[in-house]
Amino acid sequence: MRRKGRHLEVCLTEDVEYRTRRTGFEALDLPYRALPETDLARIDTTCAFLGKTLRAPLLIGAMTGGAELAGLINRHLAEAAARVGVGMMLGSQRVMLERPAARASFAVRGVAPDILLVGNLGVAQLLQGYGVDEIRAARDLVDADAVALHTNPLQEALQDGGDGDFRGLIERLRVVVREADVPVLLKEVGHGISGEVARAVEGIPFAAIDVAGAGGTSWAKVEDLVRFGEVRHHDLVEWGIPTVTALRDVRRALPHMPLVASGGVRSGLDVAKGLVLGAHVAAVARPLLAPALESADAVVAVLERYVYELRVAMHGCGVADLAALRALTLEEG
Repeated sequence: MRRKGRHLEVCLTEDVEYRTRRTGFEALDLPYRALPETDLARIDTTCAFLGKTLRAPLLIGAMTGGAELAGLINRHLAEAAARVGVGMMLGSQRVMLERPAARASFAVRGVAPDILLVGNLGVAQLLQGYGVDEIRAARDLVDADAVALHTNPLQEALQDGGDGDFRGLIERLRVVVREADVPVLLKEVGHGISGEVARAVEGIPFAAIDVAGAGGTSWAKVEDLVRFGEVRHHDLVEWGIPTVTALRDVRRALPHMPLVASGGVRSGLDVAKGLVLGAHVAAVARPLLAPALESADAVVAVLERYVYELRVAMHGCGVADLAALRALTLEEG
């Protein structure tokens, strides 16, 4: 749990963003329409995802759990999600399965009984004894609607004592995802999922894939800073598949798979572009961390800005709902 606390500290106080790699959103433009034939007040951003209706196609991305401040952060995030009408992913629940005292930091249903809530475990643990029972426990102990399995080989490689053996995971996923009887997502943590990986998991009944591309927070950089107090592996921490590239490649490989656009989503305009590229929803994490330390009101303010910007972007394109937005074509900026 001490390492979880250091993760929070580093993300709050250090420059953990990519410096040389961008998401790719900045190079794309939505088609602007000077005569949109839409009414901003009537723009409809509601959508369904994983069996829940969301006011906007937005999730609070996975961040934390287990550390001293994690409970407060998660409660503020969950309360804000409920008030705004969006979903939430929890941070890795491995700590709460192995240390029951940490469970309270993940317990958010008391403040957000109806939100879309997604649990979280690491795929590396599937080679260390975890399986169907642990996936079900990650759902049941927090009353989640689904569980994300995060894959993070670069982060683990730079982590002190991290998991380095990822052999056989695709076949292991084929077994546990089919048997879990829980909606399971596959996600990266910010270094991207490629079309090749998407093709490799074709046929595994994931409920969705979160591409978590490069361009926002580099978790390889976070681990360097936690381990050494400085960045020592300058090239490695800038490595990854840009979010736009990941979205395009995974969408081509798996045209019918629900996708989450995450990794450097920093505005409602980014959300709109992610949906045009084939995502069903977008997720945002680090921009909400500092507000979540302050209050649920502070998180609500950031989330409402994203929703407002998405609505304005749709209005400026002349589309009144998300189906029409997804039918657009992005232009090279």
